[in-house]
Amino acid sequence: MDSVFDELYRKYHHDVFQFLFYMVKNKEQAEDLVQEVYIRVLKSYERFEGKSSEKTWLFSIARNVAIDSFRKQKGWKQRILEKFDWSTAQVKDDHPIPEEIAVQNEEIQKIYKCLDKCTIDQRLVIVMRYIHEFSIIETAQSLDWTESKVKTTQHRALKVLRKHMEEMNGKEGPESEGARLERSAD
Repeated sequence: MDSVFDELYRKYHHDVFQFLFYMVKNKEQAEDLVQEVYIRVLKSYERFEGKSSEKTWLFSIARNVAIDSFRKQKGWKQRILEKFDWSTAQVKDDHPIPEEIAVQNEEIQKIYKCLDKCTIDQRLVIVMRYIHEFSIIETAQSLDWTESKVKTTQHRALKVLRKHMEEMNGKEGPESEGARLERSAD
Protein backbone atom coordinates (compact mmCIF):
# COMPACT_ATOMS: atom_id res chain seq x y z
CA MET A 1 0.00 0.00 0.00
CA ASP A 2 2.85 2.42 0.74
CA SER A 3 4.06 2.45 -2.86
CA VAL A 4 0.49 2.84 -4.16
CA PHE A 5 -0.18 5.65 -1.72
CA ASP A 6 3.12 7.35 -2.59
CA GLU A 7 2.28 7.09 -6.28
CA LEU A 8 -1.21 8.56 -5.77
CA TYR A 9 0.22 11.36 -3.71
CA ARG A 10 3.00 12.10 -6.18
CA LYS A 11 0.70 12.11 -9.19
CA TYR A 12 -2.27 14.00 -7.81
CA HIS A 13 -1.48 15.97 -4.65
CA HIS A 14 -1.04 19.26 -6.53
CA ASP A 15 -4.31 18.81 -8.45
CA VAL A 16 -6.18 17.84 -5.28
CA PHE A 17 -4.75 20.86 -3.46
CA GLN A 18 -5.66 23.16 -6.33
CA PHE A 19 -9.20 21.77 -6.47
CA LEU A 20 -9.67 22.20 -2.73
CA PHE A 21 -8.15 25.67 -2.82
CA TYR A 22 -10.70 26.68 -5.49
CA MET A 23 -13.40 25.42 -3.15
CA VAL A 24 -12.26 26.97 0.16
CA LYS A 25 -10.01 29.85 -1.03
CA ASN A 26 -7.74 29.45 1.97
CA LYS A 27 -4.29 27.91 1.60
CA GLU A 28 -4.01 26.54 5.12
CA GLN A 29 -7.49 25.08 5.09
CA ALA A 30 -6.86 23.53 1.66
CA GLU A 31 -3.64 21.96 2.97
CA ASP A 32 -5.54 20.53 5.94
CA LEU A 33 -8.22 19.17 3.64
CA VAL A 34 -5.61 17.54 1.39
CA GLN A 35 -4.34 15.71 4.46
CA GLU A 36 -7.89 14.63 5.25
CA VAL A 37 -8.30 13.35 1.68
CA TYR A 38 -5.19 11.20 1.95
CA ILE A 39 -6.19 9.94 5.40
CA ARG A 40 -9.46 8.76 3.85
CA VAL A 41 -7.51 7.23 0.97
CA LEU A 42 -5.38 5.25 3.42
CA LYS A 43 -8.44 4.08 5.33
CA SER A 44 -10.49 3.08 2.31
CA TYR A 45 -8.07 2.03 -0.43
CA GLU A 46 -8.70 -1.68 0.12
CA ARG A 47 -12.39 -1.03 -0.67
CA PHE A 48 -11.53 0.74 -3.95
CA GLU A 49 -13.08 -1.49 -6.59
CA GLY A 50 -11.52 0.05 -9.68
CA LYS A 51 -14.88 0.92 -11.25
CA SER A 52 -13.44 4.34 -11.99
CA SER A 53 -9.92 5.61 -12.35
CA GLU A 54 -7.92 6.33 -9.21
CA LYS A 55 -7.95 9.99 -10.21
CA THR A 56 -11.73 10.26 -10.30
CA TRP A 57 -12.01 8.25 -7.08
CA LEU A 58 -9.53 10.64 -5.44
CA PHE A 59 -11.44 13.73 -6.63
CA SER A 60 -14.68 12.20 -5.41
CA ILE A 61 -13.11 11.90 -1.96
CA ALA A 62 -11.80 15.48 -2.24
CA ARG A 63 -15.27 16.73 -3.14
CA ASN A 64 -16.77 14.93 -0.13
CA VAL A 65 -14.06 16.29 2.17
CA ALA A 66 -14.77 19.84 0.97
CA ILE A 67 -18.52 19.42 1.44
CA ASP A 68 -18.00 17.90 4.90
CA SER A 69 -15.83 20.88 5.79
CA PHE A 70 -18.51 23.33 4.67
CA ARG A 71 -21.17 21.43 6.58
CA LYS A 72 -19.15 21.76 9.76
CA GLN A 73 -19.20 25.52 9.33
CA LYS A 74 -22.24 27.64 10.04
CA GLY A 75 -24.04 28.66 6.87
CA TRP A 76 -21.94 26.40 4.65
CA LYS A 77 -23.90 27.09 1.47
CA GLN A 78 -23.36 30.82 1.77
CA ARG A 79 -19.69 30.26 2.62
CA ILE A 80 -19.26 28.23 -0.55
CA LEU A 81 -20.65 31.11 -2.55
CA GLU A 82 -18.38 33.58 -0.76
CA LYS A 83 -15.27 31.44 -1.25
CA PHE A 84 -15.26 31.68 -5.04
CA ASP A 85 -12.94 34.57 -5.81
CA TRP A 86 -11.80 33.54 -9.25
CA SER A 87 -9.65 36.63 -9.81
CA THR A 88 -6.54 34.89 -8.43
CA ALA A 89 -6.40 32.06 -10.97
CA GLN A 90 -3.30 31.56 -13.04
CA VAL A 91 -3.35 31.40 -16.81
CA LYS A 92 -1.88 28.17 -18.11
CA ASP A 93 0.46 29.04 -20.96
CA ASP A 94 4.06 28.02 -21.56
CA HIS A 95 5.57 31.04 -23.32
CA PRO A 96 3.09 33.84 -23.94
CA ILE A 97 4.26 37.29 -24.91
CA PRO A 98 3.48 40.16 -22.48
CA GLU A 99 0.58 41.46 -24.58
CA GLU A 100 -0.96 37.99 -24.65
CA ILE A 101 -0.59 37.69 -20.89
CA ALA A 102 -2.39 41.00 -20.34
CA VAL A 103 -5.28 40.04 -22.64
CA GLN A 104 -5.51 36.52 -21.21
CA ASN A 105 -5.46 37.76 -17.62
CA GLU A 106 -8.20 40.27 -18.35
CA GLU A 107 -10.37 37.71 -20.13
CA ILE A 108 -9.77 35.03 -17.49
CA GLN A 109 -10.68 37.46 -14.73
CA LYS A 110 -13.91 38.33 -16.54
CA ILE A 111 -14.78 34.66 -16.84
CA TYR A 112 -14.05 34.07 -13.15
CA LYS A 113 -16.23 37.05 -12.17
CA CYS A 114 -19.02 35.63 -14.31
CA LEU A 115 -18.66 32.26 -12.58
CA ASP A 116 -20.14 33.96 -9.50
CA LYS A 117 -23.44 33.93 -11.39
CA CYS A 118 -23.35 30.12 -11.69
CA THR A 119 -24.71 27.65 -9.18
CA ILE A 120 -22.32 25.61 -7.05
CA ASP A 121 -22.92 22.54 -9.22
CA GLN A 122 -22.18 24.56 -12.35
CA ARG A 123 -18.95 25.84 -10.81
CA LEU A 124 -17.89 22.32 -9.85
CA VAL A 125 -18.39 21.17 -13.44
CA ILE A 126 -16.57 24.18 -14.90
CA VAL A 127 -13.60 23.74 -12.51
CA MET A 128 -13.34 20.03 -13.25
CA ARG A 129 -13.91 20.25 -17.00
CA TYR A 130 -11.94 23.41 -17.87
CA ILE A 131 -9.39 23.93 -15.13
CA HIS A 132 -8.59 20.30 -14.32
CA GLU A 133 -9.45 19.11 -17.85
CA PHE A 134 -11.56 16.15 -16.75
CA SER A 135 -13.55 14.33 -19.40
CA ILE A 136 -17.32 14.17 -19.03
CA ILE A 137 -17.00 10.59 -17.81
CA GLU A 138 -14.35 11.50 -15.21
CA THR A 139 -16.42 14.47 -14.04
CA ALA A 140 -19.52 12.28 -13.71
CA GLN A 141 -17.61 9.67 -11.74
CA SER A 142 -16.02 12.27 -9.45
CA LEU A 143 -19.33 13.95 -8.70
CA ASP A 144 -21.27 10.67 -8.61
CA TRP A 145 -23.58 12.00 -11.32
CA THR A 146 -24.75 10.66 -14.64
CA GLU A 147 -22.95 11.81 -17.77
CA SER A 148 -26.20 13.39 -18.85
CA LYS A 149 -26.33 15.53 -15.69
CA VAL A 150 -22.75 16.67 -16.26
CA LYS A 151 -23.53 17.62 -19.88
CA THR A 152 -26.70 19.44 -18.89
CA THR A 153 -25.01 21.27 -16.03
CA GLN A 154 -22.06 22.20 -18.26
CA HIS A 155 -24.41 23.45 -20.98
CA ARG A 156 -26.33 25.60 -18.51
CA ALA A 157 -23.13 26.92 -16.92
CA LEU A 158 -21.70 27.91 -20.30
CA LYS A 159 -24.98 29.59 -21.19
CA VAL A 160 -24.88 31.61 -17.96
CA LEU A 161 -21.21 32.47 -18.53
CA ARG A 162 -21.82 33.57 -22.14
CA LYS A 163 -24.76 35.75 -21.13
CA HIS A 164 -22.83 37.50 -18.39
CA MET A 165 -19.69 37.82 -20.52
CA GLU A 166 -21.76 39.50 -23.23
CA GLU A 167 -23.28 41.84 -20.66
CA MET A 168 -19.87 42.60 -19.19
CA ASN A 169 -18.32 43.22 -22.62
CA GLY A 170 -21.29 45.38 -23.56
CA LYS A 171 -20.83 47.56 -20.46
CA GLU A 172 -17.11 47.96 -21.08
CA GLY A 173 -17.42 48.67 -24.78
CA PRO A 174 -16.36 46.64 -27.79
CA GLU A 175 -13.30 44.47 -27.34
CA SER A 176 -11.31 42.27 -29.67
CA GLU A 177 -13.38 39.12 -29.50
CA GLY A 178 -14.18 38.57 -25.84
CA ALA A 179 -13.64 35.34 -24.04
CA ARG A 180 -14.96 32.13 -25.48
CA LEU A 181 -15.44 28.90 -23.68
CA GLU A 182 -15.76 25.92 -25.92
CA ARG A 183 -14.95 22.32 -25.30
CA SER A 184 -15.93 19.26 -27.17
CA ALA A 185 -17.90 16.59 -25.40
CA ASP A 186 -15.41 13.85 -24.57
